[in-house]
Amino acid sequence: MTAREPLLKPVPISELRPTQITVGMREVREKRKRFADLAMKEAGTFLGKHMAPIVLGPKHRHYIIDHHHLARALHEDKVEALLVNVVADLSSLSKSSFWTFLDMRGWCHPYDAEGVRKDFSEIPASVDELVDDPYRSLAGELRYSGGYAKDTTPFSEFLWADFLRKHIKRKAIESDFEEALSKALKLAKSPEAAFLPGWAGAHARD
Repeated sequence: MTAREPLLKPVPISELRPTQITVGMREVREKRKRFADLAMKEAGTFLGKHMAPIVLGPKHRHYIIDHHHLARALHEDKVEALLVNVVADLSSLSKSSFWTFLDMRGWCHPYDAEGVRKDFSEIPASVDELVDDPYRSLAGELRYSGGYAKDTTPFSEFLWADFLRKHIKRKAIESDFEEALSKALKLAKSPEAAFLPGWAGAHARD
């Protein structure tokens, strides 16, 4: 299973299958706003540079393993297709073996909006069925605000979301997002968060 060249023919977004259950809908809305601000020529260039990494699964279906927020945002904006980069062909595997392989590689995240692990069967079949997790939005905005550094750890934003879930009430995020973000920024620099990917707090000196 070797990495392939990006497909020249775009894949319909409606045919992209998620490998996670949730997204942060606030982040999706922000992506929609930024995409709407692009001129037609700029939008074409943007789409040409943002290819979604996918794996081919059973029945040669396209499973997206990153850019779920972008795919959802473009879908809501009636963009029909997205260029993809096939990183692995797992179409020969059974359904159970396929999901086990993705799980072992860190290519799927079967956790619901409460941070509870679910069966693979509960992962939506299309991006328009992804569920909102406000903590994922908070974690995404926290990174954009400098709370932690971008990291190659799979689903690192979800790890931060689960950390924030234990310290900030959901109602606080929904009632005053900016105040919740301010609290999250303080938490992100604390030693309590030092185990998380991209932590940017100060290390204690000997």
